[in-house]
Parts: sequence; structure tokens; C-alpha cells
Amino acid sequence: MTDNEGWEALNPALAQQPKADDLDLLYGHVFKSVEGRKVLEHLRSITIEQPTWVPGEDAAFGYVRTGMSELVRMIEKRIARSDNV
Repeated sequence: MTDNEGWEALNPALAQQPKADDLDLLYGHVFKSVEGRKVLEHLRSITIEQPTWVPGEDAAFGYVRTGMSELVRMIEKRIARSDNV
């Protein structure tokens, strides 16, 4: 394997996936629409805008909630990057 083959040489399925910039554009296209904004607003309201953990719950509950919120943050980051592509 030469240096310029990259990860695609190890896993051909990676070569078929959209590039990061293309994905950013797709996220921007979907979530900048009226419907997409409503979906993102809903996702935010049930994740980021809720407590990560509440007293009496198992610590694992907080880990799961943090992961859920991180997914919404990842979507928001891709939307923001779509403006710069």
C-alpha cells in the first residue's frame, strides 16, 4: 500500500462514502429547510435543553444523555461548516 491510497485501500466501502465537505452540504441542505429547522429544534429540546443527569438516576443515565446531546451538537457543527464549503 502506498501513502496516497489512504484508508480506502484498507476498506473499499470507505471510498463509496460521501466526502466530509459533501456531507456538510447535505446536512446544511436538510436542516436549513423549514422542516429541518423544526426537527433540529425538537431534537435540541429533548437533548441539549434537558438535564444531563438527575439525582437518584444511575450514572450511566448521564453518559447516555451526554451522547444523545453530542449527536445534536455534531449536526449543528456540520450545518455551520456547510456555510464555509
